[in-house]
Amino acid sequence: MTETVQVNGKTMHGLNGDILVWNPVTRQRHELTSMGIRVTKETLKVQLAMSGQEDFLELPYHQAILNDEIPLSIGGGIGQSRTFMYLLRTAHLGEVSVTVWPRQLKEICAARNIHVLE
Repeated sequence: MTETVQVNGKTMHGLNGDILVWNPVTRQRHELTSMGIRVTKETLKVQLAMSGQEDFLELPYHQAILNDEIPLSIGGGIGQSRTFMYLLRTAHLGEVSVTVWPRQLKEICAARNIHVLE
């Protein structure tokens, strides 16, 4: 993770290794990966502070990192479902991946002609 800096008065957060592409269907950035680079105790703390999630430090996984109980790793990779979404030009993960979706989400998607797999 690179440092957060100020450029012309604008806060620019450091890179974390994600691969982003433009999704023409949703007209938003589309994250193909979620690398979650946290290779040391120190960078874990910094990244959680940047995202306002410092309470995560109390969770078992994070505690294991802080207490040197598990090996450090980069983790992550290219998400297959997110790649399928991009290649097939879909708007929702549920169009390429079957899982349990809340009734309300399915209703919202149906109203927008988004066909969630069941």
